[in-house]
Amino acid sequence: MLFLWPWAVMAQVCGDAPANAPLPGISLQEVAAGFDKPVHLTHAGDGSGRLFVVEQGGVVRIIKNGKVPEAPFLDIRSRVSSGGEKGLLSIAFHPRYRENGEFYVNYTRGRMLLETIVSRFKRGSRGLADPGSEEILLRIRQPFPNHNGGQLQFGPDGYLYIGMGDGGAANDPLGHGQDITTLLGALLRIDVDNQEVGRSYAIPPDNPFLGRTHGRGEIWAYGLRNPWRFSFDARDGRLFLADVGQDRVEEINIVRRGGNYGWAVMEGDRCLRQGTRCRRAGFEMPIFTYPHPEGFSVTGGYVYRGRSMPELCGVYVFADYVSGVISGLRLRGGRVARYGVLRKSGYRISSFGEDEARELYVAAHRGGRIFKIIPRPVQ
Repeated sequence: MLFLWPWAVMAQVCGDAPANAPLPGISLQEVAAGFDKPVHLTHAGDGSGRLFVVEQGGVVRIIKNGKVPEAPFLDIRSRVSSGGEKGLLSIAFHPRYRENGEFYVNYTRGRMLLETIVSRFKRGSRGLADPGSEEILLRIRQPFPNHNGGQLQFGPDGYLYIGMGDGGAANDPLGHGQDITTLLGALLRIDVDNQEVGRSYAIPPDNPFLGRTHGRGEIWAYGLRNPWRFSFDARDGRLFLADVGQDRVEEINIVRRGGNYGWAVMEGDRCLRQGTRCRRAGFEMPIFTYPHPEGFSVTGGYVYRGRSMPELCGVYVFADYVSGVISGLRLRGGRVARYGVLRKSGYRISSFGEDEARELYVAAHRGGRIFKIIPRPVQ
């Protein structure tokens, strides 16, 4: 696999702590506040030290040295249909953003005819976005207003990954999760640096369904309900994806090429229809699940690879939106060796994010606040 992480600091990642080491407690240090329903945050990989916060209504704001400039980085509220699970849902900067000024957003638009839009924008003057530079790459029809997925992330291979929910309602009524002829209920992977006839992007040659008469070439993995947040381990490139459950269980997966993650035959590691048997052959099982009412909506995070908390190195950090609990998984050989609660935050955590040094942040959706994860003070 070719690693193309931007900026020199990206190679400076910490190694795993021992698998049997206890999980540390954490604290949350407020970085900035006053945001309107923040749903995503990230950096540009350009050495500027800025954080970019996505507000659900259609605005991207900047945090620079703990301050939020009045002028937003991007404002496309007039194009975005927001509310519930809809809105401007994420931003991803090109690995060579410092040179080419390109970034990508995922948002929903329309009311009677709702669709997911994946677009490319370009940097304009004063280091801000040019809202007139939009080039739409993908339009994906959404039959219901929920389960829109919405995560964009560049992988270490330089390709853009796109999380798509099953289209909404309950029990996947249109069968999208197990249908590889639709882009819903799947993790997509596209090449934004090249184009093919009829597309503003290309399909990577090793995508699993490319060239098949049955199946969409953009699909990397499928069988997903609502992959709200996913990320790559900066040390080895593993793809961690949290899929939001329905009535019984929340799940975390390590996603592999062509994998089928079971929805809507399975909910996590359980048969969707209680009291019946289902065939599990051919499905990838989650590496971790937790039941309702322990939590009700998983928010996927990151494997910590920063330098300020060595005892957290190699731990996959995630949260539950409803309970506000931040938890961690320490893995050994792809299996969970240790699980524990890192902090009961009291916030509706909509997303995690990283800065250029791989330190972790969380977004409090209802509170409109951004926090940095720091060590818990010694008592």
